[in-house]
Amino acid sequence: MVAGNQHHSQIGRLRPPRHRVGPRARRWWAAQAWLAVSGPLLLAAAALLVCSVLFFPVALPWLAPLVGAVLVLPALVYALAMPAGRYRATGWELGRAAVYAAGGCLWRRRRIVPLARVREVAVRRGPLQRRYGLATVTVTTGSSASDLRIAGVPEADARLLAERIGAAAGVRAEVAA
Repeated sequence: MVAGNQHHSQIGRLRPPRHRVGPRARRWWAAQAWLAVSGPLLLAAAALLVCSVLFFPVALPWLAPLVGAVLVLPALVYALAMPAGRYRATGWELGRAAVYAAGGCLWRRRRIVPLARVREVAVRRGPLQRRYGLATVTVTTGSSASDLRIAGVPEADARLLAERIGAAAGVRAEVAA
């Protein structure tokens, strides 16, 4: 049992990875926040308040502060804080024997994948990532639980990183057009 505890304490002391994602990743994550979370929350808040004004105006004195506290405030905090927090936490490093990546915003993730376990390296870009000139490098292993994703890497750097990881692991890097 001691060996497991020592392993856990060593993981807790990992230093941050050497390389950061691109600064445009903050804008990409902000756009994601507005499109996926904050925007819909604010639309729901507006719809509730409009419906209250039109159909049940006596509820507005208690509904408006409730909507503000439950929908509007969290939406704004998420949209403004998440991109900066995620940018500070996200990075990567390619060592002689492993790939190391860190990420997350509230829940920090650190993942180390030995190069011997790498089965595939791919570069993917969604439509929003293309808009910001970014890509995600995905390192696939034999187990989906240990796959590694490095999101927010500038496109040219992502291609180079994928090629370097592929060469170090002895696999071909797949770069989507």
